[in-house]
Amino acid sequence: MYKAIAANKRNTILIMALFVGLIGAIGWVVSSYNGDPSITYFVIGGAAVYALLQYFIATKLTIAMTGAKQIQKSDNPRFYRIVENLAITTGMQTPEVYVIDDPSSNAFATGRDPKHAIVAATTGLLDTLDDNELEAVMAHEMGHVQNYDIRVGMISFGLVSAIGLLTDIVLRMFIFGDRDSNDSSPVEMIIGIVVIILAPIIAAIIQMAVSRQREYLADATSAMTTRNPEALASALEKLGQQNKPMKRQSTSSAHLFFINPLKPGFMNKLFSTHPPIEERINRLRNNAGKF
Repeated sequence: MYKAIAANKRNTILIMALFVGLIGAIGWVVSSYNGDPSITYFVIGGAAVYALLQYFIATKLTIAMTGAKQIQKSDNPRFYRIVENLAITTGMQTPEVYVIDDPSSNAFATGRDPKHAIVAATTGLLDTLDDNELEAVMAHEMGHVQNYDIRVGMISFGLVSAIGLLTDIVLRMFIFGDRDSNDSSPVEMIIGIVVIILAPIIAAIIQMAVSRQREYLADATSAMTTRNPEALASALEKLGQQNKPMKRQSTSSAHLFFINPLKPGFMNKLFSTHPPIEERINRLRNNAGKF
């Protein structure tokens, strides 16, 4: 478990380096197009500022996109007490608790750090799971908080958004710009177009890989916290059988959720930020004795 957390921290540095490399490649394309090498540094700096802004406002954006509403203990004593008890068990500060009015069964956690974290669950999840299963799912979400996955997720979300914004701007520059005023060779132009097309795809793949590994780690954290891996496996089985997408869907926030909230489809499965439910269940049951 602790080795996995340490590996996650090391991988985070590598992941951020990959994102910076992608943004630098986009900067090189713009620099080559305009004949000014210094533009690369401005592009990297601008993307960093954009990602930093996302880091501070992403929580509010997620709440707005999902329609989550904050509750107090009196609003839903069962759900609130489960979160409160898990916080006491793990020695965490109790996060803010939210509920999403949605028949789909799902949950998420987000925030800059454990002191600024929130956890949320849909009404469908609260209605579907028994107490042990709900506790296991929320232990998974609070595991993301413990392991600082929420911070990495927010940073990667900000950088993926920055790459998408940059590539959109550069594509418009290629289409509507003055071709006679740039000094790029045909080879540079071809390489530039390839970079612009591939950058968002590569960024999505990196984000997908990050999220999948952290889902496995959060599953393990839940099993260790509750000492009941079967409860989480049972919850996953129930949610896998339902396979109901959420009413409010967004690919930008899909990686935050307990299971994929998007409508099933080939592209969503191909670039899913979540490992297959069957694989998660198998890992929990095969390693039950180790927890």
